[in-house]
Amino acid sequence: MNPPISEDDLHAYADGQLDPARLMQVESWLAAHPERRAQVEEWRAQAAGLHRAYDRVLDEAIPARLIPAANASSWLDARKLAAVAWLGLGAVAGFFLRGESAPAPGAAQLANSLPRQAAVAHAVFVPEVRHPVEVGADQEAHLVGWLSKRLGAPLKPPQLEEVGYRLVGGRLLPGESGEVAQFMYENTARNRLTLYIRPAAPKQGDTAFRYARENGIDVFYWTDSRFGYALSGNTGREDMLRLATLVFQQHGK
Repeated sequence: MNPPISEDDLHAYADGQLDPARLMQVESWLAAHPERRAQVEEWRAQAAGLHRAYDRVLDEAIPARLIPAANASSWLDARKLAAVAWLGLGAVAGFFLRGESAPAPGAAQLANSLPRQAAVAHAVFVPEVRHPVEVGADQEAHLVGWLSKRLGAPLKPPQLEEVGYRLVGGRLLPGESGEVAQFMYENTARNRLTLYIRPAAPKQGDTAFRYARENGIDVFYWTDSRFGYALSGNTGREDMLRLATLVFQQHGK
């Protein structure tokens, strides 16, 4: 018997912090409780609004007027003041979103870039008719060897034939700080999936299975010690969850 769905489960669901098994249980429960699903989506929208408003500011340099060149201690004081200011902003955001958990901004920026980049790559190449991939599945051994070498660790495209998707092929893409691999799959209805794989950030130990919707594209994503993975598609959230869980079981452990 599955444990009851708690408020903590709903907050973890909104933040993308559930493991695949619990995620499916919460999805099923929300399907029968549309009023709670609406509430969860409202939490997500509020958190996304805060990130849109303030994430870019976190990357801005400290104004020169706060860093007197002739006084190293003043420079350190300015850094401390800036840190305190951002902690204050976090406290304000926490007050207005109390009960609605959100990851730390730095972690959120790192995590959110993966589904966003995966969705962009999906949107660019999925519509292609003649050149959807760089190397076709008929050269799978070459494709896997080439991409593994470029990313610096062995890659293995997941097997999705049991759910009706065949490997079309893959390509090499530029990422934020290096090279990225993309594998593409297609079923008989011509629906396409893409699996975006990039080297994991140093010391990134968070392996949570998460969901994001980027410009109409459903993305489930996670990391392990070597790579970050993002499966993107447009076949509906429930179907994508089923597919992503299969990929996660093969490559997310």
